[in-house]
Amino acid sequence: MNSDSDLQIAGDILEVPHLLQPPREHPATVAEFAGLARSIAADRSRWAHLVRYDATTRWYHRLRTGPGYEVWLLSWVPGQGSGLHDHGRSSGVLTVLDGSLTERTGRGTRALEAGAQRVFAPGYVHEVVNDTLEPAVSLHVYFPGLTEMPMHTAPTCEAPAEPRPVTA
Repeated sequence: MNSDSDLQIAGDILEVPHLLQPPREHPATVAEFAGLARSIAADRSRWAHLVRYDATTRWYHRLRTGPGYEVWLLSWVPGQGSGLHDHGRSSGVLTVLDGSLTERTGRGTRALEAGAQRVFAPGYVHEVVNDTLEPAVSLHVYFPGLTEMPMHTAPTCEAPAEPRPVTA
């Protein structure tokens, strides 16, 4: 019986660079896009000096692009919201950098505090709003890059019609 371990037989894989995959320059998976958003969020020097607040409209700035993706920085003053929308054929990662935002979907409402992250697929319908008294900042990664943002109308909650008397 051979007492050599697998490591002794194969050698240290770190000593064989030709067997290692080269690190990717750009993200290619959902996990890598979420990681990109977290790394940008963690480095305030990359984005904090760019933030502007506009009382009349949501402010946004394209922070970065890569093959097939875009990274956007958005600010939200109290009361500003996106309206109910989807992102067309784009998937995305939303990360709250400062403050807090509220996300509303057909499934309910979710408070998103600084550090919270949401990942969504094409066709995901939601509304994001700053319903606090403090401004907020968020980071959005879209892949492929955002080419459309169809707006949706909220379903109406109508009172049921008055019952009609039954006549014979």
